[in-house]
Amino acid sequence: MTPEVADSDAIYAARRAAAEANRVVVKAGTNSLTDDDSNLDDEKLDKLVDDIESLLSRGKDVLLVSSGAVGAGIGHLDQPEDTVEASQALSTVGQSLLMHRYTESFERYGRKVAQILITQNDLENPERFTNFRNTVETLLEWGVVPIINENDAVAIEELQIGDNDMISSSIAIGVDVDLLVTLTDVGGVYTGNPKDDPNAERIEVVGDNYSDVEDIVNRSSTGGFGGIQTKVRGARDVAEHGIPAFIARSTEPDVLEKIAEGESVGTMFLPLDGGFDD
Repeated sequence: MTPEVADSDAIYAARRAAAEANRVVVKAGTNSLTDDDSNLDDEKLDKLVDDIESLLSRGKDVLLVSSGAVGAGIGHLDQPEDTVEASQALSTVGQSLLMHRYTESFERYGRKVAQILITQNDLENPERFTNFRNTVETLLEWGVVPIINENDAVAIEELQIGDNDMISSSIAIGVDVDLLVTLTDVGGVYTGNPKDDPNAERIEVVGDNYSDVEDIVNRSSTGGFGGIQTKVRGARDVAEHGIPAFIARSTEPDVLEKIAEGESVGTMFLPLDGGFDD
């Protein structure tokens, strides 16, 4: 369906670079954290933390970009997300629940966490971004896991377009990150919408075939699958800065450990600078 993406040596080099990454951004979507009734799902959240611990235990730095605040608020209050104001208010309720559960889950491993709420504007303003980066660096030096979410209580545009995908890519580019992993409820990028098309096939690697993949995603993105567009765009932005990126299923067993072992998981976006060491 798509043309040759790269030679096998380039793919191997990218997998090796991802496996050897010292600093990783992991982005988790709402569906990776909540159940069908929009309640926080303890099993899903603990599984995510288990996966992150598999990287931390290897001595890697991990920055977690977590969605889920609005969804958790909906489930807790049983209030509809029918206006921007309602979404903003729901996020304030859900964010406290989210951080409480993250704190509990990471404590199973003796890990401490910190909350950082930002907007895309914070990342685009040089002074604000410097402050953000300095905070992140200090937390990592202390061995604290930064948990970052968009500040839905004050950000309107992010609520409307699901900007955590783009926020995570901006962070990966700006904080000297070696790898971006976006975890979602589908197993990567497919040749069609896998929720509707039983013949849709996973695209294992995206490189020179990006234009074709983008066309496929744009044609397939309807309903709940539409969020894949920003994930693909964010992964591509990171790849253009020489950083490997993955889109993978959050429920896959040991998903982050598999990446750290150099295995094929989800869809990998090849770094475009080709700057791998021999």
